[in-house]
Parts: sequence; C-alpha cells; structure tokens
Amino acid sequence: MARTGRRKRDRLRWSKLYTFSCLRPSVQLETSDTGTASLGGPGFSRVVHCNQPRLHYKKPLKYPTNYISTTKYNIITFLPKAIFEQFRRVANLYFLMAAILSLTPVAPFSAVSMIAPLAFVVGLSMAKEALEDWRRFMQDMKVNSRKVSVHRSDGLFGYKHWEKLRVGDVVKVEKDQFFPADLLLLSSSYEDGICYVETMNLDGETNLKVKRSLEVTLPLDEDEVFKEFKGIIRCEDPNPSLYTFVGNLEYERQVYAIDPTQILLRDSKLRNTQYIYGVVIFTGHDTKVMQNSTDSPSKRSRIERQMDKIIYILFSVLVLISLISSIGFAVNIKYYMHNWWFLQPDDKDNKLYNPKTPAISGLIHLITALILYGYLIPISLYVSIEVVKVVQAMFINQDLQMYDEEAGIPAQARTSNLNEELGQVHTILSDKTGTLTCNQMDFLKCSIAGISYGVGSSEVEMAAAKHMASHSDFAGTSEIEIEPSTPITPVFERVRKSTIKGFSFEDDRLMNGSWTQEQNSGTILMFFRILALCHTAIPELNEETGGFNYEAESPDEGAFLVAAREFGFEFCKRTQSSVFIRERYSPSEGPIEREFKVLNLLEFNSKRKRMSVIVRDESGQTLLLCKGADSIIFERLSKNGRAYEVDTTRHLSEYGEAGLRTLALSYRVLEESEYLAWNAEFVKAKTSIGADREAQLERVAELMEKDLILVGATAVEDKLQRGVPQCIDRLAQAGLKIWVLTGDKMETAINIGYACSLLRQGMKQICLSTAPSDPTQQDAKKIFLLSEQAAKENLSLQMSNALQMVKLERDPHAAFALIIDGKGLTHALQDDLKDRFLELAIECASVICCRVSPKQKALVTRLVKEGVGKTTLAIGDGANDVGMIQEADIGVGISGVEGMQAVMASDFSISQFRFLERLLVVHGHWCYKRIAQMICYFFYKNIAFGLTIFYFEAYAAFSGQSVYDDWYMLLFNVVLTSLPVISLGAFEQDVSSEVCLQFPALYQQGPKNLFFDWSRILGWMGNGLYSSLVLYFLSISIFSSESAFRSDGQTADMAAVGTAMFTCIIWAVNIQIALTMSHFTWIQHLCVWGSIASWYLFLVAYGTASPLISGNAFQILVEALGPASIYWISTLLIAVVCNLPYLVHISYQRACNPLDHHVIQEIKYYKKDLEDHDMWKRERSKARQKTKIGFTARVEAKIRHLKGRLHKKLPSITIQTVS
Repeated sequence: MARTGRRKRDRLRWSKLYTFSCLRPSVQLETSDTGTASLGGPGFSRVVHCNQPRLHYKKPLKYPTNYISTTKYNIITFLPKAIFEQFRRVANLYFLMAAILSLTPVAPFSAVSMIAPLAFVVGLSMAKEALEDWRRFMQDMKVNSRKVSVHRSDGLFGYKHWEKLRVGDVVKVEKDQFFPADLLLLSSSYEDGICYVETMNLDGETNLKVKRSLEVTLPLDEDEVFKEFKGIIRCEDPNPSLYTFVGNLEYERQVYAIDPTQILLRDSKLRNTQYIYGVVIFTGHDTKVMQNSTDSPSKRSRIERQMDKIIYILFSVLVLISLISSIGFAVNIKYYMHNWWFLQPDDKDNKLYNPKTPAISGLIHLITALILYGYLIPISLYVSIEVVKVVQAMFINQDLQMYDEEAGIPAQARTSNLNEELGQVHTILSDKTGTLTCNQMDFLKCSIAGISYGVGSSEVEMAAAKHMASHSDFAGTSEIEIEPSTPITPVFERVRKSTIKGFSFEDDRLMNGSWTQEQNSGTILMFFRILALCHTAIPELNEETGGFNYEAESPDEGAFLVAAREFGFEFCKRTQSSVFIRERYSPSEGPIEREFKVLNLLEFNSKRKRMSVIVRDESGQTLLLCKGADSIIFERLSKNGRAYEVDTTRHLSEYGEAGLRTLALSYRVLEESEYLAWNAEFVKAKTSIGADREAQLERVAELMEKDLILVGATAVEDKLQRGVPQCIDRLAQAGLKIWVLTGDKMETAINIGYACSLLRQGMKQICLSTAPSDPTQQDAKKIFLLSEQAAKENLSLQMSNALQMVKLERDPHAAFALIIDGKGLTHALQDDLKDRFLELAIECASVICCRVSPKQKALVTRLVKEGVGKTTLAIGDGANDVGMIQEADIGVGISGVEGMQAVMASDFSISQFRFLERLLVVHGHWCYKRIAQMICYFFYKNIAFGLTIFYFEAYAAFSGQSVYDDWYMLLFNVVLTSLPVISLGAFEQDVSSEVCLQFPALYQQGPKNLFFDWSRILGWMGNGLYSSLVLYFLSISIFSSESAFRSDGQTADMAAVGTAMFTCIIWAVNIQIALTMSHFTWIQHLCVWGSIASWYLFLVAYGTASPLISGNAFQILVEALGPASIYWISTLLIAVVCNLPYLVHISYQRACNPLDHHVIQEIKYYKKDLEDHDMWKRERSKARQKTKIGFTARVEAKIRHLKGRLHKKLPSITIQTVS
C-alpha cells in the first residue's frame, strides 16, 4: 500500500540528529569462508530465509511457531502432572495406600468408604487447578490472537494472528502496536529507516530507543517491492540476552553485518513512527523475552509444607499405635484364644485367628489397625482447606477497597493455593516503572541564577508534611515548637491549580512574562531557551486544540517542552537543520518566531549522563547548550561559570529531598574558528572506520563540553502511582523489607528511591559498580579483555569494605542503602560472591538494583528466597518482570496498560501498587491466622476423636471392633464438624480491616509464624491428647456396665456407650472452636450450634430407620439415651472438663502476657478508642516496627536533625522527645 500523502514529514532524515544512537555498521563484509563460518558454529547456527517461510516448515530449518503458553499444564500433561501435584501431599499418599488396603478382606470398612472420599478430595483439587490454568490459557489466547499485517505473496499484505507467524515472514507493524516476534528492521516510514521503540515491557525503561535499518534495505519501503524480495540471515541461536545480537544478512550477493540497533524485540512497542517493515527471525519461545521467562512453577505455601511434617508425625503415631494394637492382638490370639470358644472361626485354616501363628495374625491385624486409626490423619482437612481458600479468594476478588474505579479493574486471586503466604512475606522485590511510577513527569520547580522558583509541593513533601503535622499533634507536650528549615505547604490534600499535563509549576515571578522584571532576566531567558532547544523531540500539530503535541524520547524531555511553552517559548517546528521557537515575552505582545540552526547534537546516554546541542541563532552567534546530571555538569564549569554553583547545589539538595528528578543546565558561547576546528575533528571521528569509533566520538565531544557557564537546574516530579509512598511507609512499619529491581539507569532509580522514601537525605549510600568513574576512559574492547577478572575483584573489595563499614557503625539511627548496577550484579550473583552480596544487602535498610535484565531479576529473587529462607513477594507489571514473579514465593502482577504478561504469570493481580498494602496487611494477616488456626484445630479434633478408637481397642482386646457406628465415623469430618471449621477459616477476624491498617505491626505475627510454630502445633496436639483421655475414660466410667444409666436399672450396651461418647466429642470440639473464634456473625453461630443440632437430628432420623439400616442404634436417642438424665449431665460435664485447660490458658495469657491483638480487642470492646484518643494514638505509635525507610523514618530523621540543631543553639533548653 503506497504511502502517498504522508511522506512530507517522513522524508526528514532524523538520523542526522543523533551522534551515538544511529551508528550503522560501516564495514560491508565480504562473502568469504571465514566470514560465514563464524556464524555457522555452535551458538550461531540459525539460518533464516527472508520472505520464504515455507522453507522453515521442515527440518533442519523447522523452528517453533509463534504460539506462546504460560500455563502449567496442557491436554497431555494435565493428568500426570496434576496427579503428581496431589500426591506430593503426604496425607493423600497415605489415603491412597489405605484405599488400596481397603480392598483386602481384613479391612474394617468397605472399600467404597475409603476410595470415594479420596477420589472426591483429589478430584476437587484437580478441578480447581484446571480452572485456574484455564484462566491462564484464555489470557494466552488473547495474546496469540492479536493480528499483524503479513506479506502473503505478490506484494500483497493481509492480517494474520500472531500465533500463525513463521520464521522468515515479512510483517508490517504500525504505530503504537507491539512487535509480534523478534524482527530484523528493513525500513520505516522515515526515509532513512529509523524508528522509535519503547522497551518498557522488556527492561522497564520509558525512554524511547532509536533503531535504524541497514542502508541496503531502505528501498524496501512499499508493499509491492516485497514481491521479489529474498535474502538469508545467518545469526546467533535463541538466547536471553536483550542487548546483544550477532548476525549477517546475505542480500544481493553481498553480506552485511547486523547488530542490535537493527533488531526489534517482541513485546516492545513502535512509537513516533507510522509503520515499519521487518522480517521475523525468532518466534514464540525462541524470542528473547520468552527466553527470559521461566516455566510456570508449582508453588506450595510454607504452611502446607509444614503440614506435611505434621502428617509425618501423626503417621508415625498411627504406625506406633497400630503396632501396639497388632502386638496386643497377637498376644491375645496366642494366650487367650483357646478360652474364647465363642470366637472360634468356622474355618480351621483361618490365619487371622490361629493361635499357632500369632505373628501372622498380628501382621494381618496391622492392616486393619492402619485403616481403623486413620482418623488421626484427616482426609477432609485438604477439602476443607480448598473450600476455605476459594472463599478467601472470593473475598479478595470482591474487596471494593482494592477495586480501581478509574480502570474498572478489581483485585484478583489467580490462585488460591498461596493465600496464607500473603501473611508471611518478609521481603518485597518490586519493579519500578509502571509499578511504583505512572510514567508521567511534571515540571514542578527550578533554580535559575541561584534563585529557587516554584511554590508547589511534591507528593513527597505533602505526605511528609501531613505526617509531621500528625506527629506534632501527638507530641503536643514538646517544650519547643519545632519548625522545618524549609517551608512545606500546609495544605495537604489541595488540588493543584494547574491542569496541564506535565506542568505543575506555580510561581507568579516567572509566569505570564513576569520574568522580564526579574533582576537576572538575561539568565532566565537563556534557561528557557535551553529548555526549548536542547532535545530531540518532534512537534505534531493537534488539530483539535491548535497546539502541539511532542513526541519525545523520554517523559522528562516532554515535560521540559511543555514547561518552555507555558513560560512563553513554544517549540513549534523542526526541519532537517533548524528548530523554530515562538517566543512570547508578555501576554500583550504577539509571539516572535525565531529560527535556530542545529549544527550538531550530542545526545544523552547512560554513559555520558548529559546532552548537548550546538546551535546558531539569528544574530550568527554560536552556542553550546548542555543539560545533564549535576555532578557531570559541575565538573565541566569554567571558573567564570560558577557564580551560582553554591546556591544551585543547595537547591538541588532540597529538590532531591523532595523526591524530585534534577538536571543542571549550562551553556557556552563558541568562537567561529574554535567551532570550525572542532567540527572538522568531529566529522573525522564520525566517519572513521574501526571498533574505536565510539571512543573517538566520546573524546571529541569531551573537547567541546567544557568551560561551561551554569544557568540553573530543573526539578521534575516523576509521578508516582497514587498512594505509593504511603503504602511503602505502612509496609515498612509492618516490618517488610523492600528491594527495587529496575532496568532504568542508576540516577533515575535513585530519584524514585527518594520519591518513595526508600532513600532520604542523611542515608549513607553504598554504590557498587564495575564501570570506570571517567566515561571518556571507557574503551569497550580493552575493558572487556582486561577488566573482567579485575572488575570482579574490585567489586569484591567494594563489598568487603562496605560490609566492614556497616558493621562498625555505632549510630543506632544510621541507615545504609545499597545501590548496584546490572554489570556489578553479574559478578555479585556468581557463586563465590553471592553470599557476601546478600549479607551486605540484608544489613542495608533499602536495596536498589539498576540496569538489571529480566534474568537477573529472577536470579536476585532466587538468591533472596533461598539465602534468607523467608517468604518473598515479587511485584511488577511488564513482561520483563515475569521471571521474578514466577521465581518468588508469591508473584503479584499489576494489571496496567502495557500488556498482561505479568498478570498472566502472577498468583495475584492488582491494578495499583497501593492495593498491595491491603492485600498483605489485611487479607494476608487474616488468611494466615485463619488457615493456621484451622489446621491446628483440625489436628486437635481428629486426635481427640481418633485416639478414643485406640483406647477402646485396648479395652476390647485389640479385636478391631469400633466403639462407634460406621455412620458416626463417616459423618464426623464430613458433616458434624466440617462447617464450623470452614467458618473459622473463612470468616474469623482477630481485628477489623481498619485496625489492621492502623496497627501494621500486627502483620509480623505472620512472618514470625506465631500461630503455626511447633510450640503452638504441639500445644494443640497435647490439647487433643488430653481431650481424648477425658472423653474416653470419663465416658467409660460413667457408662460402665457395672452401673445403671437409667432409672429402671438398665445398663449401657456398646451402642449406647459409643453414642454417648460421640455426643460428648461433638459438644467438646464445637465448644472448643467457639472459644477459639474472636469474631462471631450469624454464620458462625449457625455453623457451630447448627452442627450440634444436626447431630441430634441425625440420631433421631437414623434411629427411626429400619433396624436393618440402623442396627443397634434403632431409637437410641428417643428410647434409650434421651430419657436418661445422666446422658445430658455427662455431656455437659465432659465438654466443660475438656475445654477447661484451654479456657484457663487463654485467660492467663490475656491477663498476664497478652499478644498485640488481645490488647486491641479489649480496647475496642470497652470502646476506649472512642473515649481516650490519646491512648489510642499512643498504642498506634507503639504498634509499628522500627524502620529506617518510609515517611515515618524520614520525618523522625528530620525531627532528630532539627532537635540536634536546636540543642546546639539552645543548650540550656531541654527538648522533650516522645517516642
């Protein structure tokens, strides 16, 4: 399809704007043996026939399709993998063995009664797994079903689903579309073949990357020309490296080198470019983004793994009592069988009752005992947990407090297996871009000629001021009013006047031309011109508003241009060689359009940390305009250019404290002869051939970027997502460690660290890096050859020194922050250094890893997970976060605007980072306590019930006879005690959600495992043992055959004793769960008391059934037990005696050694929070973990600093500190 009518703008060769980004391979390779052999060996064997995808349908060139899958299972693997997952659970393995044994003739129960519950439990769990994986499959289908324009034949393009793409296909990708596979860029809508790419999904960076096609493929710029296009690409095999590519293109009998600047990676997005043509090199799971992902793991919670150990203990007890039972049976058979004439079998060869072979009798009876005492290991536990977790997941999904009204997206528990893990998180590993920030920059403040402008407050300042105000309210007894040295806007929730996107500046001194009245108006004019001229952006006319939209490489650049426009310097046009600015000095005057010729542009990159443009104004004056990091600019200032350095440095420090991103602005006036001489050398370096061309360009640029005159500095607010600083503060108070892993450069990450209060002024920063301090010395080839081992040794030395410094620190308030880049991390993650790196990181209050690849994110997550041994949570929003989300114990995906890859791989998804606070501090806390209490109670009730069977076995000569009716045993776990325990797991609340958020330290009960440690577990087991002894021996004593239990003198038979004992068990265990609950609703009352009532209803219904069905239980309640007062009295007595120790224990604990939630419960019960606000605030201040990050730590550090200054000024005055 021709591009007629839109080529006017496209014919501009924007590549001429760039000095470093668009270096094309300057050497055309000859088709020699050596040239191609290097790309045919191991690791470089891929051959792609361009525009001939059919050649890749058969081996050896058959490559994977573009279909991707993030599911755990497929149709073939579901049954074996899901069954394996189920039988990883020890209890299920035991019940499988019991079900097999139930097929033998010596089983005490029918085979159906053993197999059916197991099949139900396993089937239900597998169905849940299938449902959750089906959701992942549907998400995959959405991605695989996206469409892209593909060359079919004869120069005709048509749309195909992504999954149908094959290697060799030629595709046409249009503006703002994602690339469907890894492509070789052939041409673009720009005449010189450049395009702009956003890689936020890959590396988290929002800056646009410039890609440029090979010169030879530039003519391939129309649909029709692909009719005859053919070529061969020989390149590297699939690998996870995002930043490297080695390959050749054989086209028109010539061989051309391909480097990463020609490669477009899957899941990156085309920006600021109408369309591109590309040929598919890697598809599906061969693409670099998928190579960085890992297989969907099967995650199990710590509680579930610990539960397996409890099952082992109970299984050992089961085997022990079964052995005791079988030995007892063998002894009875040998010594007493001849006296039991009424038990003599008809079959004389019966091995079970043969006194001559007691050992065989004991072994056979062992099978009976293993099945009979199986109630010690509750099969219904797993079903109940699955039901409870599904209900908990529903509560998470339906929580309106985590519903994003703007996006219409709720929170989602994508798997319910890990609910309780949410309450045990120790370390959070977070992405930055799109997770903490929303990729919007606002121009907020500036410093010009040593004067700070901008009266607005950043989000950090407003939140800190609000926190300080609440702090001062609480500390109302202070003897001295403490005032911050820098003013903080007292209006905390105010709406900014400005509604202009990217511009939140407020200061009448600069607006509406008022700057012309300022003393340094000339310097201010230069400041505004630097903003309007020093960039690579392209203006686009907005036909609706009549204004201009700017397609900038970074949000910062866009914010500067918007600010320049609002100050009266509107960037309106760019040509091949000029930039046009409409300057308006006052509202009464019309704009003056000025032309500035762009002579050279030295763009920004992570090594240079600065950008310069050389322009000639209308008067013929040549200027170098430079902006960059303050440390880089200040060291390049001339002696006469430092007039404002001291004041600007102070302002930069204040802006940094406010969480703002800063750049210093400077300029230099050039003599014509000086410029011409430099330009000649610059052109020579730019056209040189060789590996050191970039180093030569760096050296020449350095010659020009010196003797600068400082103008001022900008302060831009990287807009955090709503509530991020407050969320981090609460999570820090909850005792959580927070690491930030980002693909952004170090300066950007540090700025966000300040904005989030992960960093603050006064915090000692430990920066680990292998890069040389002087960028001009970075000869890449020499460094690669000489410094790999040296860099590792240097990094090791840095870590050792830092660790020693941290350990020698004596100031209890001192805080350290560890900042490391991707290259340093490469060495730090090696086996011989990773333990030392982790030790240093643990000692630091916050950790920020910059320039990390997706693979490194996953490796860091694994290091923390395995090294610390505590629960880790990873949170991110892009495809580059998938690896760490899957590697962490819990993965949380942010359902943002940049694709759904992170959500698809996650265990939980939320739409905003701030919802993480409620997900962990509320739902995590509740789910952990609910599941822990539920499991402990489950083991308690099954031990209390199961051991009574064993006691009766001993009483009945280990005959295998159960004291309970089969129906009683079947209904015990399924009906009579299931609903109360499910209600405990689903609805229990020790405190309300509001209190959880007000008292974040309550969360530490989970990471410390207070409710599921071995002392708690063994305590509940001991309680079960005690209850079983009371239940059995009191029941046997009361209903013994030696005494009547009714007024007419009747004694109790086994059915009456079993039914009465079972009644006592039902009452005892249900009263126990009622005592355990802290929060009652009608649901809990219905479940607990309804379960007891259902027991009596069952007895009545079962007793009225035919004796053929009810057997010895016929009319047992109505005629036998009901009329006997001893039955009712004994039930009450035994239930009370069973629960008395627990009641005494909990009463003593609440009175003498209360836990945090006990204190809060009493305060709320007596309504002291409403009557005594000071006490409530005091308790709230106590209920937070001591932390060195977050707003709270920041404010406390500020107050300590101010009080220290006041102590120096007023030594005679005592300042009262309230902790």
